[in-house]
Amino acid sequence: MKRRDVIKSLTLLPAAGSIISKQSLLTPRDKPMPALHRNAFVMDGHTHVMSRELVLKTDIGQRYPDGTVDLPRAKEGGVDAMFFSVYTPENYYPGRFETKNTFRVVNLALDQIRKNNSMIELALTASDIERINKKGKMAAFLDLEGGYDLYGDLDLLRALYKLGLRSMQLTAHSTTNAFIDACNDVYTWGGINDHGKAVIREMNDLGMVINVAHASNDAILQSVAASRHPVIYSHGGFYKIVDHPRCISDEAAKAIAAKGGVIGVHFGSLFNNPKYWAWQKPNNPIRVQPNPQPKTPRILNSQVTTQTIEDVDKEFARELPFTFNGTIPDEYWMHVDQLAKVIDYGVKLVGEDHIALGSDLDGGPELPHEIKDISDFPQITIAMQKLGYTDQRIKKILGLNWLRVIRQVTEGR
Repeated sequence: MKRRDVIKSLTLLPAAGSIISKQSLLTPRDKPMPALHRNAFVMDGHTHVMSRELVLKTDIGQRYPDGTVDLPRAKEGGVDAMFFSVYTPENYYPGRFETKNTFRVVNLALDQIRKNNSMIELALTASDIERINKKGKMAAFLDLEGGYDLYGDLDLLRALYKLGLRSMQLTAHSTTNAFIDACNDVYTWGGINDHGKAVIREMNDLGMVINVAHASNDAILQSVAASRHPVIYSHGGFYKIVDHPRCISDEAAKAIAAKGGVIGVHFGSLFNNPKYWAWQKPNNPIRVQPNPQPKTPRILNSQVTTQTIEDVDKEFARELPFTFNGTIPDEYWMHVDQLAKVIDYGVKLVGEDHIALGSDLDGGPELPHEIKDISDFPQITIAMQKLGYTDQRIKKILGLNWLRVIRQVTEGR
């Protein structure tokens, strides 16, 4: 299933009012960067990379004329580190190509990091991130979104760790796999099953960051309880603000924080802007869960054998880059001050030590009015300053909270 179908299921409706094109955003010379942002450690908890590099044979070290992420623009945005989030989407699941795709995107990520060594280096720990930043380079903390193996083979997990993977989403993107329920799919396991607990135990033993974004509410709560280490929710909104199934409940957010984890705030209107969600909700029917629940996740009930992985690549290429290309009426287009209000909601709910940024750039979000791409990251700092946040609070949200949780998981301190 295509990413846009899975995450958004959007068919933009005609509406009265002014239609705003994203071409009208700030030009580079207009982009301010507060001294606080320039001097702070800035880390994005969910940045899509390697999809277009894999399928379109491009280079992330070059400035793209489209999309929202490349290394030159990340540098301009004052970004010091990112969860370098490689992606194995639903396109590759029916033919059981998810494992092959995962290993090739991880290998490509390592190749691209080496190729662009003058700008970026691979980090395995928080100390690595700090060492790399001291050299004036960005740090890539390798993260997987999507199913590395629908059955959760622990040997494959160990192999990915040896390649340098240090963070992984448990669900197969928005699909329930053989061990954990996804929030947008059938609830087969009532959360996680015994093998899900074994995956968590193995990640704890290896020192890998456990990411529960896209998991069902019960799955998040059970994963947090099963883990010895803090877990993260890399990118999303809050259900009390937008009642989309991808948004996190207050209960789950508090559980993550109580374990020392971090919640990354997504940059998209769909998860953060109630007005936009109200406009879109008629086109986003909530899937009714079957009763009784299936004993086997539906993705494992059949296998497509008529396609090669090259066929899937060609199909997938038509979706790239993952950027929102529609138009949004002015009254529904989110400004960055609304994103700051969502951050503030999280701070008031779980405290300033447990909120961070997980943009999902190049993952398709409908970005705020003031943010065109990753070079506009300073706009978040400006918005938090307008809330009256202290410098120390802003620094935590910009990146220090991610650095702390990575240190706890990868270095045991």
